Amino acid sequence: MNILDGLNKEQKMAVEHIDGPCLVLAGAGSGKTKVLTMRIANLINHGIYSKNILAITFTNKAAKEMRERINNVVDENYAFVGTFHSFGLRIIRENYELLGLSKNFTIIDSDDGTSIIRKILKDLDYDYKTYSPGFIKNKISFIKNEMLSDSEAEKFLTSPPEQVALKVYYEYQKVLRRNNAVDFDDLLRLPVELFIQNEEVLDEYQEKYKYILIDEYQDTNEVQYKMIKKLAEKYRNLFVVGDINQSIYGFRWSNYKNILNFEKDYPEAVSITLNQNYRSTNTILNAANSVIKNNTESKEVNLFSELGEGVKVKYMRSYDEKHEVTLIMEEIKKLLESGYEYKDIAILYRTNAQSRTLEEGMLKLNYPYKVVGSYYFYKRKEVKDLLSYLRLISNHNDDVSLERVINVPKRGIGTKSIEDLEALAKEKNTSIFEVLNKPKEIEFKNLILELTEASKNVDLTELIDIVLEKSGLKAEIEKDKTLESELRIENLMEFKSITENYQKETGTVNLEDFLEDISLVADVSDHNDDNNVITLMTMHSAKGLEFRAVFLAGMEENIMPHAISLQEKDGIEEERRLCYVAITRAKERLYITNAKRRMLFGNTNMNPPSRFIGEIEPNLIEKTETQLEKEQNTFIKEKYYSDESTNYKHGEIVYHMSFGKGVVVDSDDRFVTVAFDKRFGIKKFLNNYQGLKRSDK
Repeated sequence: MNILDGLNKEQKMAVEHIDGPCLVLAGAGSGKTKVLTMRIANLINHGIYSKNILAITFTNKAAKEMRERINNVVDENYAFVGTFHSFGLRIIRENYELLGLSKNFTIIDSDDGTSIIRKILKDLDYDYKTYSPGFIKNKISFIKNEMLSDSEAEKFLTSPPEQVALKVYYEYQKVLRRNNAVDFDDLLRLPVELFIQNEEVLDEYQEKYKYILIDEYQDTNEVQYKMIKKLAEKYRNLFVVGDINQSIYGFRWSNYKNILNFEKDYPEAVSITLNQNYRSTNTILNAANSVIKNNTESKEVNLFSELGEGVKVKYMRSYDEKHEVTLIMEEIKKLLESGYEYKDIAILYRTNAQSRTLEEGMLKLNYPYKVVGSYYFYKRKEVKDLLSYLRLISNHNDDVSLERVINVPKRGIGTKSIEDLEALAKEKNTSIFEVLNKPKEIEFKNLILELTEASKNVDLTELIDIVLEKSGLKAEIEKDKTLESELRIENLMEFKSITENYQKETGTVNLEDFLEDISLVADVSDHNDDNNVITLMTMHSAKGLEFRAVFLAGMEENIMPHAISLQEKDGIEEERRLCYVAITRAKERLYITNAKRRMLFGNTNMNPPSRFIGEIEPNLIEKTETQLEKEQNTFIKEKYYSDESTNYKHGEIVYHMSFGKGVVVDSDDRFVTVAFDKRFGIKKFLNNYQGLKRSDK
C-alpha cells in the first residue's frame, strides 16, 4: 500500500516532511489524524527507527485510533503514541527514584484530591463552606500547570482566598509525599522538573525521541509546552498540528498563543495549511467561517468542501425551554422519517444543566438517548470502593484509599478513630497503615496483607472476586435486596469485564499497570459510537466527534456566549471558537435553537438571541420569524392560557399536573393562590392559567 494514496497536495507535503520543525494548520475535518499517522508511517519507511518517534495527542481514543492506523501500514511499530499524561507517567515510572517516589506510587483522582483538601482545611481550622475546596483545587492545579515556584506562587496569589489556597497547597504536597502519591497535574510537572534539574536524563530522552509529533497544539498549556520544548531543543524535529480556531480549553490554562508563536520559536519552520474539509457541506463550513472571522487573534483557515452546498442552517426561536424541546423533537421525528438513525443525531448545549429538559423530551417520545459526561462509571461509590481496595493492595502508603475503605463495610472503626490514626501517622511521619494497632484495625491490616499476597498468585479478574468476597463488599450490598443494590452488584460485575478486556488486550495481569491504565481513561471515552442512540453532550465534550445532524440548543446571550465570558479578557473570543467547533461537528444538517424566556438554575430570564447567530451570513440561514411568531403565539395561547379568567372560589379543590391536588386559599380577577401538599407549599398562578384545573373530587 502506498501511504500517499488518497492524500491531497497539502496533506502530501505534510506527510513527506522529514527533518526540522513543521507547523500544520489543520481546519476542522481536514484529515489531521490521517496526516499524523501517515507521517509516522512515512518516517518509519524512510529508515527512522520507530522507537525514536514520539507522538502525543489529547485523548486515549485518538491515541488508540492512531496506533491502529499506523499498524495497518507498517510491519513493525514501536513508536510511543499516547496522551501527555500517559507519556509523563512513563517518564515518572522510569525515573521514580530520582523523583523521591517508590515503585508502587499511586495516582490519586480528582475526587480524592478534593477529599485531601477538605481535610487540610479542617486541620487548618478553615470552614470549607467559606473557602471552597473546588476553588483551592483549581489554584493548586494552576500552580502546577504554570510551573510556579513557591516564591512565584506567593507573588501571583495575593488575595485572602488565594493566600489560604497557598497554605493548603503546601500541606497538600506534604500529604502526597507521605502517601507515595502523585496527582494528574504531577504527571506533567514532575517530568519537566526532572528535565530542568537533570541534564543527563534530558539528554537520554532527547536521544530516544528524535522525532516528535504533537496533535491539537493549540490546546497545550505552559507545562506541556515546556515539556515539548525541552525534548525538541537538541534535534528540532518537531511536527505540530493544530487549529487556533478550535482552542476552547482556556479554563484548563491551555494557551492558543503557543501555536501563534510557533514560527517565532522555530524561525526555520515549514508551515502548511489544510483547508479542505472532508466532513461537512459548504453551507455548514461557510457558517463556521463567517462566525470565526470575527475573532481578532487567529490564523486564517478558510474551510471548503467538495461535498456540495447542502441545505441551509435552520434557526428556530421558541417561546420557552419546553417549547424549544418540542420544536427539536418535531425536527428529530422528521429526520427519523427521512432515513436518519438515532446515532446520526446529536444535541449540543453550553452547560450540563440544559440537558434536563431535553432528557424529558426524549423520555416522553421514548427516543433512546445517551448523555455523555453523565455520572461516570468509575465515579460510582461501589466502583470507587473496589478501586480503593485495589490501590491499597498495590500501595500500603495510600492513606486516601485506606481512609475510604477501612470502615467499608462497617467494622466499627469510626470517624474519631480515623482522625486519631491520622494524627498518630502525622506525628510519626509515616502512613496510617503502619500505625494500625487496635484489634479491629489489625484485623483490617491483616486483610490487606492477605489480599496483597493473593494478588501475586492470581490474575486480575480472579483478584476482583477475592477482594469482593474477603472484604465483605459484595455481601454488604447483597444484604440490601433492593433494585439499587442489584444495579450496584451489576456495576461490580461490569468491573470484571474491564479487567478481562484489559488482560486480553495487554496480556498483562500486573495490578500496578492496570491501575495506571484506568486512571488515565478520559470521561468522554464513555461515548460509544456503536450505540444507536441520540447523543446529548456539551459543546466542549463534542470536540473531535461528528454527526450527520446537529442541534445547537440554547443559543442565547448569557448562555452561549456564557455570561462569565462577558467579564473575562478574551472570553468572547474563546466562546466564538467553541461555537465554531460546535458548528463544524455537523456533516449534513445544522439546527440552531433558542428561547425568548428560559428557566435555568431556578431562575427565569429573557435573553436576546446569541450574537453568533447574527454573525452567520443571512443567505446561509433559514429564518421564518413571521411564521415563528404566529406559531409561538398559538402555542402560548393553547398550551398555557385561556382568553377568559376562571372564577375560582375559596376552598375549591384544584389539580395541577406537577403539584397534584390543592385548595384555593385566595382568588381575584388576576390571580389564584393555592395551598398544595407541604412538599410544595403555597403557589400563586395567573387566573387564566390552563395548567390548573378544577378537580372532580
